[in-house]
Amino acid sequence: MESRYGRRLEFGLFPVPNAADLESLRAQTRRAEQLGLDLIGIQDHPYQWRYLDTWGLVADLIARTERIRFFPDVANLPLRGPAMIAKQAATLDVLSDGRFELGLGSGAFWDAIRAMGGPARSRRESLESLAEAIEIIRLFWSGERTIAFEGKHYRVQGLHPDPPPAHPIEISLGVGKPRALGLLGRSADGWVPSLTWARPELVPPMMRAIDEGARAARRDPGEIRRLLNVSGKIVDGDEGELLVGPPEHWVDTLRDFARDLGFDTFLFWPSDEPEEQLERFATQVVRALRYSHRRIGR
Repeated sequence: MESRYGRRLEFGLFPVPNAADLESLRAQTRRAEQLGLDLIGIQDHPYQWRYLDTWGLVADLIARTERIRFFPDVANLPLRGPAMIAKQAATLDVLSDGRFELGLGSGAFWDAIRAMGGPARSRRESLESLAEAIEIIRLFWSGERTIAFEGKHYRVQGLHPDPPPAHPIEISLGVGKPRALGLLGRSADGWVPSLTWARPELVPPMMRAIDEGARAARRDPGEIRRLLNVSGKIVDGDEGELLVGPPEHWVDTLRDFARDLGFDTFLFWPSDEPEEQLERFATQVVRALRYSHRRIGR
């Protein structure tokens, strides 16, 4: 099955990185790989005292798996900085033999970021810093022996950026405003919103902003991956909220999201009972969508 943009559908897991649930997180990751899911995205909120550090957790999980891909969903740019993000991403890609991708965010929860020593940025400054970060990260992965960049928010000078990634790492942005979506269309490889704020009725103009940005840069909009973190619960019985209902409800809803909205990758964010819900998602929802012979055309 393919999305409206002609991309094959992929499926993953969006687990909450609670430190108290470490063994469950490891079990979910192993089981996700066994069940044939494609990727795992982990949110990056370093100031959240209940959470493990996302990058350290990803390194641990990479070492326990062989096939499944990982990415921060999305990396906290103000607290991490682009050069360190690029270095860590390249390192994890080498360690995993090419199984790391990059989700990148411009920042949110500014009081918490400031409490941890980071900057507090306006919307304009956030967008400027995100654009600069993409340039620096791509320079870091370019294979050049020495790189330099002079921006308003970030600067590198005489930097030797090795080692290179093991494969071309995709950069997906967790953004929602029109100018940021235009930047995504011009400069990034994917979009990764969450259903909690990218509600179906709000998505079409967001998709158009991405497509317009891509065309302005003479890019094919179909080259851009469209991921969605989908929160909800698979239950027996009647449908409830948008993604609370039986497997058939999930299959129909995600098929519509792919056909009508254009999403091609769905990361499951279970509201509770994560191990049981993962099992149902993979065996009752993903399997039905993967083995459907109906193509979702443009």
